[in-house]
Parts: sequence; C-alpha cells; structure tokens
Amino acid sequence: MQEGFVIWFTGLSGSGKTTLAKAIEKELRDRGVPYVQRLDGDVVRQDLTRDLGFSKEDRDENIRRVTFVAELLSKNGVATTCSFISPYRRARSNARARCHNFIEVYVKCPLEVLIGRDPKGLYKKALAGEITGFTGIDDPYEEPETPEIVVHTDRETVKESTDTILRYLEEKGSFRHRIWCFKPYRVPLEVRSDCPARWNADRSRSQREREGRLAGESVCTQGNPSHRFSPLRA
Repeated sequence: MQEGFVIWFTGLSGSGKTTLAKAIEKELRDRGVPYVQRLDGDVVRQDLTRDLGFSKEDRDENIRRVTFVAELLSKNGVATTCSFISPYRRARSNARARCHNFIEVYVKCPLEVLIGRDPKGLYKKALAGEITGFTGIDDPYEEPETPEIVVHTDRETVKESTDTILRYLEEKGSFRHRIWCFKPYRVPLEVRSDCPARWNADRSRSQREREGRLAGESVCTQGNPSHRFSPLRA
C-alpha cells in the first residue's frame, strides 16, 4: 500500500495554485501512483463549506474542514493535493500537524502581477471597494516562514514550477521509498503435456493478450499476493 502525503499549495488569489495542483495530479497518475485526490478551494466552497463566508472565523473553519478531509485521505494512503489561499499561518500549522507527510508549497507572485492578471476580475472589484475582506488588498496574507517549496509563478513556466515540486518528491529520501505502486510479476507460460492441445492454445492466446495489455503499464492493485511493490521512479 502506498503511503499518503499532502501537498498544500498556498498563495494569493490568481497565483497559480489550482493550475499547479492539476499538473501535479496528472504527473502522479502518469507515474503510477494509484490513489490521488485533489482538493480545490473553489470546488470545496460549492459543497463542503458552502455555508461559510469570508470572515477570519469562517476562513479558519473552511481550512479546518479541509484539513480534516486531507488528514483522513493522507492517513489512508492517498496522495492529496490541496490548493487554498489559506492566508493564516496558524491554520496552516494546524494542517501540518494533523496531515500525514505534509509538504507546504508557497506559490509566490507579486501583488502587482496578480492585479495585472486578475482572471476573475476580483482584484478590480476589491480595489474599487465592491468586495471587502479580500486577501492581499484589505485582508492580510501571512507568508509561510519555512515552506518546503517556493515557486515563483511570475517568472517560471507551469512546467518549471511543476518540475521543482517533482524534484523535491524524487530527491527527498523518505518519499523515494514511501511512494509505491504495484507492478505484476510476469508468470512464464506453462504448457502442460497432459492437457488437450486446444486448451494449451487457448491459454497461450489468453496469456499473450494479457501481457499485451500490461506492456508499458503500471498496474496498481492492493492486497494481491501475485503483485509486488515497486518504488515510484522518475
């Protein structure tokens, strides 16, 4: 069974948290990690925390609920990505304390660049006073003091930032041996002389078809004694 972990993306609105979380999710799946789950701020607000607003108390409660979900996922072997502004250090520290193998990624981008991007038009509304309590304008963002990873999305491409995160996962010794997927043993075809020729022919064809489907794939299964553990490789 793979050992779970949490990659927690924090940063101002529009900095690229969701974009990077999606890229990491794809990379993990492509590399054969069997259980991957992405938790995103906008999605969570539509369901799990739809009753909350944007006061400090509600923001803290939002992150507390997300932390509870991420804790359950990571402790049950799921690679979990969380992309939330999560502006307050205390809430992020609580997430770190509760989640299994917590990795904080600070998605850093200057405010002036974000105001120029403004894909949702939120900064424009905040600056015009149409939105109050907007993080980075009239509500504080407390920068991480010791994040595991910092990416600078104002001067890095998505691929460069993604590669930085993947490099951390590959180079950190504990994760090199803790992120696992399964690869099947290749059982040699046994042709039995005491069986009819057609039985052997059918079995041979079935074996070839099975091997053809498995060629080049990482088959991730749990609890099957015919499978072995194989560490995630770059």
